[in-house]
Amino acid sequence: MSKKILIYCGSSKGNNPVYEKEVKKLAQELKKHDCSIIFGAGSVGLMGVMADEYLRLGGEVIGVIPSFMEPWEVKHLGIQTCHVTESMHERKQLMAELADGVIAMPGGFGTFDELFEMLTWKQLDLHQMPIAIFNTAGYYDLLLQQLQHMIHEGFLKERNLTALHVESDAGKLADWMMDYVPEKMEKKWIYRA
Repeated sequence: MSKKILIYCGSSKGNNPVYEKEVKKLAQELKKHDCSIIFGAGSVGLMGVMADEYLRLGGEVIGVIPSFMEPWEVKHLGIQTCHVTESMHERKQLMAELADGVIAMPGGFGTFDELFEMLTWKQLDLHQMPIAIFNTAGYYDLLLQQLQHMIHEGFLKERNLTALHVESDAGKLADWMMDYVPEKMEKKWIYRA
């Protein structure tokens, strides 16, 4: 049975053309595994690049968009399935419910919001999906430094940082997603009777 991979990424393409190139490469690698792609239903930025490339390859693309964004004319009209939700919260919930794994590509506030929510949910054992960042051109290097600082300062358990896989090679990332075996997170709190 093919997996459904949830992709978080920017509604902009960024300033470096390598981002668009690598997104297309990741689409090609995921298609080798015959995955379905779930994304924010946008036709612009890296979202649009990913959807366009996956459709070109003959893959299934599932979009999820909140109703208030529809009038903005950013919804991708070429995808096979598009779910419309009432709110951003419902959008994120549905995307997670449909998914078997999560990849965050370069993006802005929305991408970070979605990534950290999924990491938080995993820390709380609300799901056991693989979560990865596609660290194209070192985009996430400074964030990774911040996460190490959080460990050093005692706000993040090192064991739980292993919930986030980091990869800059599209082929290796796709393979890791397919071969993932769930692991349990360390509980943040210990309850004593």
